[in-house]
Amino acid sequence: QVRLVESGGGLVQAGGSLRLSCAASGSIFRIGAMGWYRQAPGKQRELVARITPGGSAVYADSVKGRFTISRDNAKNTGYLQMNSLKPEDTAVYYCNGEDIVSAYGPYSNYWGQGTQVTVSS
Repeated sequence: QVRLVESGGGLVQAGGSLRLSCAASGSIFRIGAMGWYRQAPGKQRELVARITPGGSAVYADSVKGRFTISRDNAKNTGYLQMNSLKPEDTAVYYCNGEDIVSAYGPYSNYWGQGTQVTVSS
């Protein structure tokens, strides 16, 4: 079966950095856009950054200049480099894959289980 597994979350002080990874597995032939979303307690899930297979990226205004999204298509892995972290970045971060083509069938939208990022002041 298809899986998206996030890693790299944790506790960091304000101003610090973390790098999240999203490894996709399950006989995947192709993944469309990959995105990172986050959800803080009591808030709706929001887009953080999204990148196409060709490398075009978009960012939420709140993270522009601090976060960088990237991907390795050969490894079916996405990354989110987070610098200058702020307490308001604290949330569960979810990886998303669009238009996944795999041996198990197509998936228009697939989510990982999430990884916690906590930024202390």
